[in-house]
Amino acid sequence: MLAAQAYGSGHINDTYCLTMDQSGTRVRYILQRINHRVFRDPLALMENIQRVTAHIGDKFAREKGFSRRVLTLIPTREGLACHRDEEGHYWRSYIFIENARTYDTVTSPKQAFEAAQAFGRFQAMLADFPAPRLHETIPDFHHTPKRVARLEAAISANPADRVKLAQPEIEFVLGRKPITNMLLDAKLVERVTHNDTKINNVMLDDATGAGICVIDLDTVMPGLAPYDFGDLVRTATSPAKEDEQDLTKVAMQFPVFEALVRGYLTSASEFLTKAEKQWLVFSGKLITLESGIRFLTDFLIGDTYFKVHRENHNLDRCRTQLKLVESIERQEAAMNRLVECLGDNLI
Repeated sequence: MLAAQAYGSGHINDTYCLTMDQSGTRVRYILQRINHRVFRDPLALMENIQRVTAHIGDKFAREKGFSRRVLTLIPTREGLACHRDEEGHYWRSYIFIENARTYDTVTSPKQAFEAAQAFGRFQAMLADFPAPRLHETIPDFHHTPKRVARLEAAISANPADRVKLAQPEIEFVLGRKPITNMLLDAKLVERVTHNDTKINNVMLDDATGAGICVIDLDTVMPGLAPYDFGDLVRTATSPAKEDEQDLTKVAMQFPVFEALVRGYLTSASEFLTKAEKQWLVFSGKLITLESGIRFLTDFLIGDTYFKVHRENHNLDRCRTQLKLVESIERQEAAMNRLVECLGDNLI
């Protein structure tokens, strides 16, 4: 091995880039330690990833450069998808996808289009995913009412004595509690979804800017299609970083939203139902609110889930989400008109 260094900006797993000398050729791999405190059943998680990558890989197999279009797991010497070390930690490895990168924030509408198209294509390729049903790696991950219930429990228990520091944020969330069950009550068809479509979970080609590969498949499991589009709205439409402290930088940029709609529907429109399309805008507001709830809850209980790097880090993250919710609410009518206008016109 020539080098090993920490890699990426993820909050959950520990990720490293390994550079190896293989017969005189420098080859890179991604090595990850799965956070088994978050993902309680790593073997079920890895079974999901194996099945999903194999299904997508079969569809790309005849395309030039298909190995850059889907994650490729490196099996252990025993032929397993991951390795459990003596301390009980689970490790996995992927082939490093060269000449492509991820971005923490969107820099242009074109970039938003490419990312949304990639995630829509990811959903479309899994629309015919066969039984059995995938494991739920985090049960109720996007069950927003249960997220609210956990927040209310954290407020009541106040284990870290932080409730007094977050009163405006608590009031903001609880004031919107009535909308948190609306998407679940819509009874949409269950899909295989990514469930964490941050802009930095799709790799964009260095030369063309095209979205080539969806990564971070830990939360791929049964879900609703609007969940994924909603998280795209959350992570792509604001120019601010997720933990930005200057909230004047947080805003839903309509041109970027339009690019997301066009990119996503270009690749996903054929399999989406009319009802799923009608909930796309609402899902942007809901998933952004839900993310704020998650950051707020973790802050209140003492930062046990997301990695933090400064005092009040999770509270800062929460505030950016709630500010973005406000911006979406101000533009929600125009956003809905755009989706309705485009509707079935993009294939």
